[in-house]
Amino acid sequence: MIRVSEEVRAATAVVALETTLVAHGFPAGEGIRVGREAERRVREAGAVPATVGVLDGEIRVGLSEDELARFDPTARKTGPRDLAACAVRGETGATTVGGTLAVCRAAGIRVMGTGGLGGVHRGFAAHPDISADLFALASTQVVVVSSGVKSLLDVAATAELLETLGVPVLGYRADELPLFYRARGGPPVSARVESAAEAAALALAHWRLGGAGLLLARPPDDSLDDIEPLLGEGLAEAERRGVVGQGVTPFVLSFLHERSGGRTLRANRDLVVANAALAGDVATALSAAGSVE
Repeated sequence: MIRVSEEVRAATAVVALETTLVAHGFPAGEGIRVGREAERRVREAGAVPATVGVLDGEIRVGLSEDELARFDPTARKTGPRDLAACAVRGETGATTVGGTLAVCRAAGIRVMGTGGLGGVHRGFAAHPDISADLFALASTQVVVVSSGVKSLLDVAATAELLETLGVPVLGYRADELPLFYRARGGPPVSARVESAAEAAALALAHWRLGGAGLLLARPPDDSLDDIEPLLGEGLAEAERRGVVGQGVTPFVLSFLHERSGGRTLRANRDLVVANAALAGDVATALSAAGSVE
């Protein structure tokens, strides 16, 4: 059911990349360009990109350009619960962070790059909603490089749940968990690291102690400190229209991209690509450091 490309199979430093960003995180066509640029930055770091998605009854690990181009907005958003059904039914499935992590666990991949991690949604007390990303991370020995958690979430509650699940939150040259578009203002991280090599060493130690996933949070280079009011408007509009569950993130992202005049679109693209580059550095450092045992 899982087909790993020959290039990925032969590599010692590998970075998994999701396809939900390609299919649902950007306007049509833009996601493909961002996905290709993320792959290019992983290669520049000396690692091999393993973009993950479901095509033609198989879970693919490592996609060709033609295969990547098939992930458009019609693709099914595929989390851990959906992988088997999507493959058996022959659907095109764009994997979320959680879905990609489930494939990483099966394929033995130790590093993933993405934009933002899912987590506890705002208003959880009234409408319980927690992303499967967190539980997939808590059960998979993978370093996820992101710009913190998605800005539309309850970041403080997500940080508390990550602590409960035993997931170290590492700040890349930062003492606070980034708020996706904003570099500052989040809860404190559990440890600060200054380099990819230091993050790799900490990950290896965590795994040798029986731990699972780690979050390596990289602040955005250009912080959009005025985005919170617009984000609140987007969430309110999603609620007004009855958008729930997996549909909230793509709806709010599209709202932000339009209402910000493209500022959030550019920021989202830049942070995804920068995170992929850092993930490549971590994968290379892990390869040089040796095995978990």
